[in-house]
Amino acid sequence: MSRSAPVVPTALLALTLTACSAGVNGTPGGSGVHDPYFPKAGNGGYDVTHYDLELTYDRDTHGRDGDHGDHLAGTATLTARATKDLTAFDLDLKGLDVQDVTVEGKRARWNRAGQELTIRPHDDLTDGETFRVTVRYSGTPQTLTDADGSHEGWLPTADGALALGEPIGSMTWFPSDNHPSDKATYDIEVTVPKGLQAVSNGELTSETATTGGRTTYSWHTAEPMATYLATIAVGHYDITRSTIGKNRLPAYVAVDPTEAKASQKVLAKLPEIMEWEEYNFGPYPFSSTGAIVDRGGDAEYALETQNRPVFPGAPDTETLVHELAHQWYGDSVTPKTWRDMWLNEGFATYAEWLWDEDHGGDTAQETFDALYKGDYYDDPADDKAIWAFPPARPSSAAHISDSPVYDRGAMVLHKIRETVGDDTFYDIIQGWARTHRHGNADTAGFTAYVEKKAPDKNFDEIWKDWLYGDGKPDHA
Repeated sequence: MSRSAPVVPTALLALTLTACSAGVNGTPGGSGVHDPYFPKAGNGGYDVTHYDLELTYDRDTHGRDGDHGDHLAGTATLTARATKDLTAFDLDLKGLDVQDVTVEGKRARWNRAGQELTIRPHDDLTDGETFRVTVRYSGTPQTLTDADGSHEGWLPTADGALALGEPIGSMTWFPSDNHPSDKATYDIEVTVPKGLQAVSNGELTSETATTGGRTTYSWHTAEPMATYLATIAVGHYDITRSTIGKNRLPAYVAVDPTEAKASQKVLAKLPEIMEWEEYNFGPYPFSSTGAIVDRGGDAEYALETQNRPVFPGAPDTETLVHELAHQWYGDSVTPKTWRDMWLNEGFATYAEWLWDEDHGGDTAQETFDALYKGDYYDDPADDKAIWAFPPARPSSAAHISDSPVYDRGAMVLHKIRETVGDDTFYDIIQGWARTHRHGNADTAGFTAYVEKKAPDKNFDEIWKDWLYGDGKPDHA
């Protein structure tokens, strides 16, 4: 069946064409930034500059299927800049129920598909425009099981909860552009029931009693932070506030009372470790330091959450050295993709070797030799695992935290040190931290930086055999 077209007045036709062409110019932002291991992580079309999170936590005694669970209600306001004309954009949010979304104060349409929260603002966004999006949400946050079997996201504990986000778990408790390539500043406000405390990144700006015996803790992170480094820890803690070093850096340490005695001796080394790391790695990149020590078993691993690393139980000295070294390598200088994970873990592992070398333990050369000869670990399988894949090319998402990334990554750094000597080596690692302070970097950028700093040396064998090569390299 055919139908004759209606006659449209010229003025109305021009207005219609103008409106249509304006819509055509804008496109949806991408749902993912095509990370080689987590392709759905992050989003295209915008950069976040600030997160303002207002969270209310309750321990729910009538959780899902009658189990004990947590309830979280949140309002997340993101300030962002469009990097293209946008008719829609995505945020990462796993689970939780969205109540409403506004963009620049106007109600926006939205829909959910997996971890993607797709938002269609009332008015299209133009390239370069700064905008604010507010999401109100609530529900029971999820614990994610990673490809390697470890758990992240929202971790219920005996007396509260712990939020750990590496690599993608932060999307279980706040909507975000959940990829390390997009860093932002943060204000995190957490209201908890009477008797509980809430610890997060940065500096505590206020602690306010509210109705019903609740307390609101407000934390501010002034330096850019990747989403995976954001944390909140809710529970009962012994709190120590102090200043350390010649610059009187604020230090905020929160320890579960059951771990206080076991942690006391090692945490007393915090000023010494910070001074040693500043001497070796350059000025500390953040405005506060500290630690969160929860009960052993609350998490399966320590994590370098920014300003305030998290430890499941009392850490040993080497682990404290490792996680604090990450404040330079990983937190301040953050990888562009998860393929560059060795720039985090290789550096932090080598920091442990250097600490031992300077404090009466094995030299870095002795540690390197033991790893190469297969004499380092008690289990021969662990020694063999070092050569499973090259540090700059993890075999899959399940293996980005395996020993080649840590141990063989540290061996790459030692080979560089052997090649250039100590003076140039420390110039390299300090200059790398300084040049990319509060930014992102990748492996290609690092190798180019090393070659620039030591133009008279040949690094081809190190890059080909140790950094990118399969199997166990020859070593004289």
